[in-house]
Amino acid sequence: MAKSVGVPRETFPGERCVAIVPRSVDVLAKAGMSVLVEPSAGLEAGYPDDHYTARGAKLASRETIFGEADIVAQFRSYGANPEKGQPDLALMRPGQILLGMGEPLTASKEIQAIAKTQVSFFALELIPRITRAQSMDILSSLATISGYEAVLLAAQTMPKIFPMLMTAAGTITPAKVFVIGAGVAGLQAIATAKRLGSVVSAYDVRSAVKDQIVSVGAKFVSLDVDAGSAEGQGGYAKAMDEAFYKRQRELMLEVVKEHDAVITTAAIPGKKAPILVTTAMVEAMAPGSVIVDLAAARGGNCELTEAGKIVIHKGVTILGPTNLPAMAPYHASQMFSSNVVTFLKNLSGFLPVTTQSPDEIVRDTLVTFAGQVVHPKVCEVFGWPAPGPAAAGS
Repeated sequence: MAKSVGVPRETFPGERCVAIVPRSVDVLAKAGMSVLVEPSAGLEAGYPDDHYTARGAKLASRETIFGEADIVAQFRSYGANPEKGQPDLALMRPGQILLGMGEPLTASKEIQAIAKTQVSFFALELIPRITRAQSMDILSSLATISGYEAVLLAAQTMPKIFPMLMTAAGTITPAKVFVIGAGVAGLQAIATAKRLGSVVSAYDVRSAVKDQIVSVGAKFVSLDVDAGSAEGQGGYAKAMDEAFYKRQRELMLEVVKEHDAVITTAAIPGKKAPILVTTAMVEAMAPGSVIVDLAAARGGNCELTEAGKIVIHKGVTILGPTNLPAMAPYHASQMFSSNVVTFLKNLSGFLPVTTQSPDEIVRDTLVTFAGQVVHPKVCEVFGWPAPGPAAAGS
């Protein structure tokens, strides 16, 4: 059984989160695991070193963490940190367990490089969407933060205020917000926009989420398109054909142009985001309107989005944030850490690592093992040979 967990400082540019927060050290200790933390690992998230040591964690250099810890937990592992994460490869040990976000369905070169180190890498984006794994679902946790922060960005950027106000100077009408996509991020965006006093409408290709949209305070926008079976595996919206998106865009122009702020959240795991807001839609919006594109890192839902940049087109501002959780690192880290600890407690019951684990959560997240990429879906996406015969335990 693994006995120690290492927490290196994050090196991705602009990343302020940390994989394990101080209060999780107590939980891991009760599960029989000690914690090594690199100095200042949690500082930018609001967790100074003395908060860790007060809970029993030990401070250690990055080299010591990779050299001694049985498990290394990162917010962003190499696949999700290609620019600055490469030096960590030389520190990894065969048989060591590495876990964190790793972009396993897009970062082919990085995943192969991790495999060569012979670590057992668990990509936490691949947590299956089953009831038992809900408390480990990092994507839902981070989407909650992103949906909230997206609305705050829109509110700060828009030259209007969100709520209706009746003042001595007259009545101020409420802002109109349109949310596209009612997954976790979209629902949180709806709830946040509603709390700020705006009038909120929302659309999702999955008509089954209408009740959820209404329950958090938005009007459900119905478009006359045949969505068929628009819900893919795990509850995500699945990619549709271009004829569907063309018809959807034609109908959506009339909706988009009536709103002051549009927040788009439609992303397909491992695929380019669909274009839902065209240049024509942007040009139909009133000057001063704002679009916040949460799919910017996947190419964007808006035709004019540039990842990580602010684009102003004919008076409309298009924001393409790529790391909204870093805007609220204290709580983003807290939620991520809770997910990681629950994952580790589950994993500890299925060690040593094997490709034939009886546990679905372990099987679905294990990407590399014994020098090979062993995840069937990852191999399929990149056209690599299917994983070989089952490996023995490690």
